[in-house]
Parts: sequence; structure tokens; C-alpha cells
Amino acid sequence: MEENKQSAAEEPVPAPPEPPQEGKKPNPAVEFLTNILRGAAIGVAFIIPGFSGGSVAAILGIYEKLVGSVADIFKNFKRSFLFLLPIALGMLIGIAALIFPIQWGLANFPIPTVTLFVGLSLGGLPSVAERVKGKPQWHNFIAFLIPCAVAACLIFLPVGRNVDLYSMNAGGYLLLVLIGAVGACALVVPGISGSMLLLIFGYYTPLVEVVTKHLLHGADVGVSLLVLLLTAIGLLAGFFAISVLMKFLMKRFPRGTHFAILGFIVGSIVAVYVTTVRNTPASLSPLYANPWYWVVSAVLLLVGAALSYGLYRYSKRKSE
Repeated sequence: MEENKQSAAEEPVPAPPEPPQEGKKPNPAVEFLTNILRGAAIGVAFIIPGFSGGSVAAILGIYEKLVGSVADIFKNFKRSFLFLLPIALGMLIGIAALIFPIQWGLANFPIPTVTLFVGLSLGGLPSVAERVKGKPQWHNFIAFLIPCAVAACLIFLPVGRNVDLYSMNAGGYLLLVLIGAVGACALVVPGISGSMLLLIFGYYTPLVEVVTKHLLHGADVGVSLLVLLLTAIGLLAGFFAISVLMKFLMKRFPRGTHFAILGFIVGSIVAVYVTTVRNTPASLSPLYANPWYWVVSAVLLLVGAALSYGLYRYSKRKSE
């Protein structure tokens, strides 16, 4: 009996089960910096004719959250503001830092420059395609083909003559608000390039020169700031309006909307090359006969695709 008591006393008591570990919460500083980089990519896409900031947001996997935050800015101001702030900062940083290199690249090596960004778009397509898994229906094909055709057919619209922003009347300056809204709508809708629409209306080059020539050299500062302010007002108003619409469509018709987004992105790839070739000056035509010009373009295509696909795979593994 005593031996049984002794053995029972020596028997180890099982430890209580450990509570389940909660998933690691994302580091706010890391998330903030990551969103700045995402915003920079969206801003860079906005200044390249043929590319869409909405496409970049979809490829980076933040399109739904971006649209929802803009649409709910008055309903959930703090949460929306904290998400949108680093993206807005990143857009400004991306435009300010890369507008000169990109303009230089488009002016001297247009095909390799846009091919790098086409590669980034192609490598990120799986992040959009995974949202339309399953057997597609006939109306899904229609939702893909129509936006694809619309994005590609933008190249057939005639390009207007450049507007002189420094000799307009009051009505012309108020029209800048509408132009900003058009640019914002194209910025939010994936595959529709805001810069291309501004190019068609004759405002793209003048607005770029406001920053690269007038403000940089301190000329016509007052008028330049007025032009940018009115355009920014239209940009914000259009950005909010189209975000509300896109949020409704993604909530009401999620599968069809994502097929449409995929169609817009694919169609815009065709449009960007045609636009680039059409805008290439005759002095650069001899580059087309140089085989190294196309070798570099192919390498940049692969580099861009590898970068964006690697980012997609990393994000997916992290979320899993």
C-alpha cells in the first residue's frame, strides 16, 4: 500500500495545455512603409501613358481595400485615413522622384521603358486571376471581353492639341476640375489610363510641364499652383465618386467585376505599346533596327515579371 502511495506521489502531474498562440500582428511601421511603396508604384503608373494606377493596386492586392477606404472615408474616417495616408504619401514621392527618369526614358528609350512596366503588370496578373477561380459562365466572358476591347480601343481616339494653361479664361481654369475628375476615374478603374485620357484631351504634356519646367525654374508660380490646386480638387472628387461605384459593383457583382478588371488590364497592355510607338519621334526610329534594343526590352520584360510575381508569391505565403 505504501509503495503504491509512493509511486503515485512520484508520478509526474501532466502540465496544463498551453493556450493557442495568436497569429502575429503586422508591425505598424512595416505596414506603413509597405503602403508607401505601394503608393509610389501607383503614382508611377499614373504618369506613364497607357498604364493605370488601378491596375497596379489590383496587382498589388490592395484594390478592394483602397476603394473601400475611399468610399468609407466619412463613415470610418480614422481607419480609412490611416490606410490612405501612406499610399497618398507614396504616390507623391513616386511621382516626384521618378517623373524625370521616366520622362527621360520615354523620350530616349520608349519601348524598353514601357516594357519594364508591362512585365510588372504580367507578373502580377495571377493576383487578380486567383479571384475568379472556378468554371466561368458565358456572362463572365462578356464581362472580360468588353472592358478588354474598351481599353485597347482607346488608342483610336484622336490626340488633342496641347492646351495652353497660362492663357486660359476663367472657364478654362474651372474646366481643370473636370479634367482632374476624369483623370481620377481612370486612375481608379483598372486598365483605363488617366495619363492616356489626359493625353487625348491635350492636358497631359502641359500638366507635366507645370512641374518639370515652370515650378522647377520658378516661373509663373502663382498660375502653376492654381492649375495644380484645381486639378487636385477634381482628382479628389472623382476619386471618391468612382470608388463608391466600384465598391458597390464589387459587393453586388464580385465575380463579374473581377473579370472586368482582368479584361481592362489585358487590354491596356495592347494600348500602351501602340501609344508608345505612335508617340515615338522619327529621330528614334533607327533604334528599332538595333537588335540590342529588343534584347534589352526582353530582359526588362522578364525582370519586371519576375519582380512582381515574386512579390505576389511572397505576399501569398505570408498571408497563408
